[in-house]
Amino acid sequence: MGLVYAEIELINGGDLELVRRGYMDKDEVKRMYVTALVDTGAYMLCVNENIQEQLQLSVLEKRKGQMADGSVKEYGVVGPVELKFRNRRTLCNAMVLPGDNELLLGAIPLEDMDVLIHPLRQELIVNPDHPYFAQMKLK
Repeated sequence: MGLVYAEIELINGGDLELVRRGYMDKDEVKRMYVTALVDTGAYMLCVNENIQEQLQLSVLEKRKGQMADGSVKEYGVVGPVELKFRNRRTLCNAMVLPGDNELLLGAIPLEDMDVLIHPLRQELIVNPDHPYFAQMKLK
């Protein structure tokens, strides 16, 4: 199977909360459409510094992350980020990779949105068993 990419929308979750509380107009919410590598070997959503800056995402903490080559580095964790793919959404934090590194869509947001990789078409799809809404296992 080759590489799988997905078109997703990223939204500043803090802005959404300000809209809910009446402190910001919904037209002012920072959002952007991006292409992310679907990476089931990564746990989290990973954005780069350019996206963090454009969405003005606050650093919540520093956390160590292990790269594919085994090296361990410390990265900022930002959030909240609302992530949308087709008729699915999730609210999550994201690790910030340096510069303009490729975005990674990891296992936790994938599971939360109830989406799957279609191996023949090499694309991300909503779960065909639950096409209209995400369904989670609770046990």
